[in-house]
Amino acid sequence: MPELLEVEAYRRQADRAVGRTVEVVEAPDSWFLKGGITPAEVIAAVEGATIEGTERVGKLLLVDLGPVRPVLGLRFGMTGRLLLDDESPIDRLEYWPHADKPEWERFALRFSDGSRLVTSDPRRLGGVELDPDRGALGPDAWSITLAQLTAALAGSQAPLKARLLDQARIAGLGNLLVDETLWRARLDPARPAGSLTLAERRRLQRRIVATVTDLFERGGSHMGDLQDQRRRDGHCPRCGSPLERRTIGGRTTYSCGACGQSAAG
Repeated sequence: MPELLEVEAYRRQADRAVGRTVEVVEAPDSWFLKGGITPAEVIAAVEGATIEGTERVGKLLLVDLGPVRPVLGLRFGMTGRLLLDDESPIDRLEYWPHADKPEWERFALRFSDGSRLVTSDPRRLGGVELDPDRGALGPDAWSITLAQLTAALAGSQAPLKARLLDQARIAGLGNLLVDETLWRARLDPARPAGSLTLAERRRLQRRIVATVTDLFERGGSHMGDLQDQRRRDGHCPRCGSPLERRTIGGRTTYSCGACGQSAAG
């Protein structure tokens, strides 16, 4: 599924379209347009605009259309991919059916040079917005500070994993990144988020940033050390004990109870 790593790869792909002018907006799926906007409104807002830049906040990709135009926001749900000139920087998603069919094209920009920027989404869980509310998102996980993490966890009795998945608290982390990060930090995903000590918060902040950086360099959220063992008979890659499989925060969760509470740097 696209987490912040995949969306950052999409952003860099979309950045190649900077300077291109939108000749045609293709919005065949009105359900994919969010915030009550209509295809006609999107067409009027975007057609004729020149791409001036891109930005990412968490899992949200922002396309700058210039000072007199709204910002175009793209979300990718669980199976969304972004293609420029029929190429995508991501060749694997956890729940993607490993194909790109024309009927899955939910939104596209056709540029004056004939190229296209396309959102393909088999399950239609992503969406397109105009001027999305960036204030609804927490700090980006890739650059989160200890103070920001402390504020996100403070006083919460929610499971630690659920708090880290809450995009309003910390933006960008999904199921795979959270499991990998907490396994590396040796923290139980089910413990109350507000119960972490200062030393544990420091360790977690370092592990979040380091894990995101490491997995981006490896090629995606699915490239973690834990990934191959995320199954019912999986074992901890660190100590060899059977992994615990639970539902936490509504998501299937894998963790190691045997070494999960050990000290870690």
